[in-house]
Amino acid sequence: MSMMIEKSAIAQAIQQAKILVEALPYIRDFRGRRIVVKYGGHAMVDTALKRLFAQQIILFHYIGIHVVVVHGGGPQISTMLDQMGIKSNFIDGKRVTDAKTMDVVEMVLAGGINKEIVNLINAEGGRAVGLSGKDGSLIKARKLFYSRKGADGISQTEIDMGHVGEVTGIDTEIIEAVDKAGFIAVIAPSGVGADGLTYNINADTVAAEIAGHLKVEKLIILTDEAGVLDGKGTLLSSLTCSEIPELISSGVVTGGMIPKVECCMKALQAGVKKAHIVDGRVPYSMLLELFTDSGIGTQIVKEEP
Repeated sequence: MSMMIEKSAIAQAIQQAKILVEALPYIRDFRGRRIVVKYGGHAMVDTALKRLFAQQIILFHYIGIHVVVVHGGGPQISTMLDQMGIKSNFIDGKRVTDAKTMDVVEMVLAGGINKEIVNLINAEGGRAVGLSGKDGSLIKARKLFYSRKGADGISQTEIDMGHVGEVTGIDTEIIEAVDKAGFIAVIAPSGVGADGLTYNINADTVAAEIAGHLKVEKLIILTDEAGVLDGKGTLLSSLTCSEIPELISSGVVTGGMIPKVECCMKALQAGVKKAHIVDGRVPYSMLLELFTDSGIGTQIVKEEP
């Protein structure tokens, strides 16, 4: 019996060694390169997944990959607003963010979630620094008006969503300084307008903008879906930008996946090499996507090589 157990342990060790060897060419290719990770979804709330996320980020850092983390926080914001008795108004599922709500948003994003992620990375042996769009004028923004279709399906109405913004500029100087000092930048998605007001910005959008300005090797978006699925529910492991409009217009790509693939397209057009939409609910999802031959999510490239 002991001999069988020993053989089983050796076989398992060999398999682990094979995985390391399989990862070697990817580690070699990515060493010294940059990636931007958009951290969101279930991976941000499950205790075990949060720790695994931090460990993966640290591993990237240790093997010479320069990582920038951009995080969201919608569910946590809703929870805090409910606890404070602040009622949220929604238009087509989108939160109208008045000044009072924006104070809570900034408190949760920059003061709560951001520092929790920084602490997670530091506690696992990494070196992280938390930033918001205000730091070093990192993210410049302006008010975003939501275009709502009229009853005729043609006319458009511009709706003021309050302190909801869109990116007008990115100044990467502070990211460069943090990276040069050997730290991992963890960024909350808020920006400042020319009017001096603070704006809450979609985290996928911020991640894509930062990735494009840094012209990183990869943009990784963690989500609560397996990736982009075809009409039969089968994972599409690879896509080009030219295929995406048809997938959207035909109704294959719907709902919250639409802005994610559009952000990936924008990042690729700005100079990012590849974008990945990955299921953050899967343990070690980023390692599996980047360091194995098969991957687990959807890889998006500008065009076929």
